[in-house]
Amino acid sequence: MAQAEVIISPVSGKADRKAFIDLAYRMNASDPNWVPPLRMEAEELITPGKNPFFDHADVQLFLARRTGAVVGRISAHIDHLAIAMDPSQGMGPGTGNWGLLEAEDETVAQALIGHAEDWLRQKGMTRVLAPLSMSIWEEPGQLVKGFDHPPTVMMGHQPERYRDYIEALGYKTAKTLNTYELDITREFPPLIQRIIQSGEKNAKIRIRKVDRSRFDEEAALILDILNDAWSDNWGFVPFSDAEIKYAGKKFKPIVREDLIMVAEYEGEPVAFMMTLPDLNEVVKPMGGKLFPFNWAKLLLWLRKPRVRTMRVPLMGVRKRLQSSRMASQLAFMMIEYIRRNATRDYGSTRGEIGWILEDNQGMNAIAEAIDSKINKVYAIYDKPL
Repeated sequence: MAQAEVIISPVSGKADRKAFIDLAYRMNASDPNWVPPLRMEAEELITPGKNPFFDHADVQLFLARRTGAVVGRISAHIDHLAIAMDPSQGMGPGTGNWGLLEAEDETVAQALIGHAEDWLRQKGMTRVLAPLSMSIWEEPGQLVKGFDHPPTVMMGHQPERYRDYIEALGYKTAKTLNTYELDITREFPPLIQRIIQSGEKNAKIRIRKVDRSRFDEEAALILDILNDAWSDNWGFVPFSDAEIKYAGKKFKPIVREDLIMVAEYEGEPVAFMMTLPDLNEVVKPMGGKLFPFNWAKLLLWLRKPRVRTMRVPLMGVRKRLQSSRMASQLAFMMIEYIRRNATRDYGSTRGEIGWILEDNQGMNAIAEAIDSKINKVYAIYDKPL
């Protein structure tokens, strides 16, 4: 029997927006390693006026239906900050994106991706880099390794079959992103300990906790270092002022002073390391819902988190110090101080670092030096239009 036609239509109105969000929960319900995001956050991500990404991006959401039932979804978007970047850094003029893919089968996926490509062509794009859901700073890439365990906070988790669907349409890997895991109950190797001890004897170096009472000032400092440290990286897109405020507001409930370190050299802040308790561990059983009772559980947890895993989503050293021995020394010192705090005060036993670009030699070397191993790999694909 011939399969019913797949109809693709743009999301329009509240009912479509709700269907777009609901589909992810329905399609991933049987995957024990998928973490249902809080519905309020899933809605915020795709809503203009709530997510500042929309301030500098054109976005169109699409739904796929078969015999009236919703069987797929996708977002297509053009980030104007990204297309203003140098093409050598991965983005650049003519580069559009799609993301947030969910598809019942390959036919649906092909129809959705083809529709997203058509929309990008009509907007003058000549190349697509995907999946990005939706900014490079949110959940980039398609998971290609590490399906057997849940993602940590702010990392994606897609079915393995999506990789086949994407590659069958002629997409080639542009870049892979790695995350590393390690046992943080173990001390680092003797060589790393000696490097840390040497730094502690250097009067020019100071490693300090962030000051939560000066949250906005500290957040601005960290993002200033980040924008400098990452400015030459592949895929880099600078944070807008609105995104800085938005990130600060979003992170504030899970920020802990003793899990975020700033490194100063001769009194100047030159590096930072941000570590977050893995919120996914407490959110996963909630099924995306805060009410009627889960809000109280979350509030109690936020007051005093006890968590198995800590994730390092961001670390940066000012560009002028990169590739120096000082950069590695500061990184090892910050990692060690946070490791001690995480195990002693939060009961943590596991750390996860990433994502890290496959060709970021400095960060990959640091991760390997502390005996961490790659546990997840994500692919970002490109294709000419």
